[in-house]
Amino acid sequence: MVTSNIPDLPEQLPDHLADQSVSVIIATRDRPQLLRRAVDAVINQRHPDDVEIILVFDRSEPDHSWEREEPGLRILVTTNGRTPGLPGARNSGIDKASNAWIALCDDDDEWLPGKLQAQFQALAQNPAARAACTGVLIHFEGNDTPRLPDPSKLTFEGFLDDRMTEVHPSSWLVHKQTLTDEIGLVDEEIPGGYAEDYDFMLRTARVCPIAVAPQPLTRVWWHGASFFFERWKMIDEALDYLTNKYPEFKQHKAGLARIRGQQAVAKAAMGDREGALKTIASIAKLNPTEKRVPLALAVAAGLPAEKALKAAHKFGKGI
Repeated sequence: MVTSNIPDLPEQLPDHLADQSVSVIIATRDRPQLLRRAVDAVINQRHPDDVEIILVFDRSEPDHSWEREEPGLRILVTTNGRTPGLPGARNSGIDKASNAWIALCDDDDEWLPGKLQAQFQALAQNPAARAACTGVLIHFEGNDTPRLPDPSKLTFEGFLDDRMTEVHPSSWLVHKQTLTDEIGLVDEEIPGGYAEDYDFMLRTARVCPIAVAPQPLTRVWWHGASFFFERWKMIDEALDYLTNKYPEFKQHKAGLARIRGQQAVAKAAMGDREGALKTIASIAKLNPTEKRVPLALAVAAGLPAEKALKAAHKFGKGI
């Protein structure tokens, strides 16, 4: 087992922390080598309660050789019986989960030692919280860039203002009953499943405080194998869906400008120069200093969007 210098939990715990068993949902599709790294990182956590890993094979043949059961650990293999794609796969895993807490991990990411222990420590220190995240290391082209969440910003209004890349679904831990009864499952209607994690964070922040383990305990691997890489039309449609779902964006002009900036880049990247320029014009009324405007103009003028994306990734940022 992995050891760490994270303090032990206090003896007196809130009722919802009495059961710290965790079901880890890993949706996967045709990436067995990456999946092995993700699964091994979960197995190597130091956690005193039961851990269940649910591998959800999405649009691919399930590999039941992964299955195992031993004291404190169970690995279950299942398929996505819902809408094809990441949201349906995650929900299929949640449907099968038998433990008190739900954790998510992408099949190409990895948890670092002490991740679960730090999260339960953070939850114990914030008894009203029913969800927790960690800091992350954004790994791109051999380099790790640490990104740490600011706990004061992890509110519904804070997420409207800023997506906060440092809050990543692979670091997410949430109380199962709170998820199913109050937050709701992952939205399967979002075009292409893009930004389903952002939507889930918005809904979670509406329901309860979010505890933060401030260490970078989740490594997020950014690479060209991402199933969302360069799918510009789908990204544009998903962001439209999101702003329509949350009319509150109208009162958060900087947040809306940020999303419109992403859409302007997406439109320019797919050759819709007129649409990009119209979107840029609308941003001026929301936030004239929105930093994605110059990028969208450059892409509309001919800068390859993939070069801009690669440059942003080197600093642990997206577009």
